[in-house]
Amino acid sequence: MKKILITGGAGFIGSHVVRHFVTKYPQYEIFNLDKLTYAGNLENVADVEHHSNYRFVKEDITDGDRMLQLFRSEQFDAVIHLAAESHVDRSIANPVDFILTNVAGTVNLLNAARAIWQHQPETHRFYHVSTDEVYGSLSFEDQPFTEATAYDPHSPYAASKAASDHFVRAFHDTHKLPVVISNCSNNYGPNQFPEKLIPLFINNIKHNKPLPVYGSGLNVRDWLYVEDHVAAIDAIFHKAKNGETYNIGGNNEWANINLIKRLIAIVDEKLGRSPGTSLSLITCVADRAGHDLRYAINASKLKSDLGWEPTVKFTEGFEKTVEWYLRNEQWLESVTSGAYQEYYRKMYEGR
Repeated sequence: MKKILITGGAGFIGSHVVRHFVTKYPQYEIFNLDKLTYAGNLENVADVEHHSNYRFVKEDITDGDRMLQLFRSEQFDAVIHLAAESHVDRSIANPVDFILTNVAGTVNLLNAARAIWQHQPETHRFYHVSTDEVYGSLSFEDQPFTEATAYDPHSPYAASKAASDHFVRAFHDTHKLPVVISNCSNNYGPNQFPEKLIPLFINNIKHNKPLPVYGSGLNVRDWLYVEDHVAAIDAIFHKAKNGETYNIGGNNEWANINLIKRLIAIVDEKLGRSPGTSLSLITCVADRAGHDLRYAINASKLKSDLGWEPTVKFTEGFEKTVEWYLRNEQWLESVTSGAYQEYYRKMYEGR
């Protein structure tokens, strides 16, 4: 049985990756490692927690000695590394947490993998999941990011992910560690922590709370349904050559203000409100410091090399996402109130 360590598997994207690998590949033993910070919630993987090929490990990747012990005891065949601090606003307020988790944590995993795999590196795989924000900002006239785009991070979050990408490549070049990297655009879908735009605004619309829009709302993002991202991760994990990097995007650019108006229209309709009822909730706020104007991904390399392309149309994915959050009121209430953290704190403290 192939042992795969998935870090950050109780988070948004990570939980979808865990569920996919547990159910699609019963011959794999999946280890879900998560520190269970505010963004980690085991309710996200409750549907697979009793599968015989699933194990949860509560650990912190910033503990290098513990990571080495874990790799030595479990002898992992592969790592899919998603654990990261990922919220730009939080990185502006407290960049040190992002350095510790995203940079030092990644290096700890790389060190552990190198130590355990050094005699047969070719039979293993270290897959580092990153972000398109490492490339910086585009103008409206610029062509989308490619894998050859120079790094130009503008936020502490983006800088920490750029640094971790560089360390992954350095371990490949210096130690011949078998690595692959992907850089993905904005994800959306079920189980996303409601500090992010789409779940936050769905919840605010439902409760008639303000919808804070940075600046004029003209900043553009490329949106990808999370299950399409998981399919890309699967393809890269199984088929990419060592040392390769792939961009993953939805070919689906939206200005924030247009996305928000579309979201309002869908939520109002689902709640039985008159069209445009919640438009008055839009509240312009001071722009984010260092706010990137536009992200856009060229994912043609991934399509030509590995045959992947997004399958969920945005209209379909957006509707499914809204319906999920409106249907899962208990999950949303547990997350927004913080009750889920108290539950798991008591569980792991044995109380």
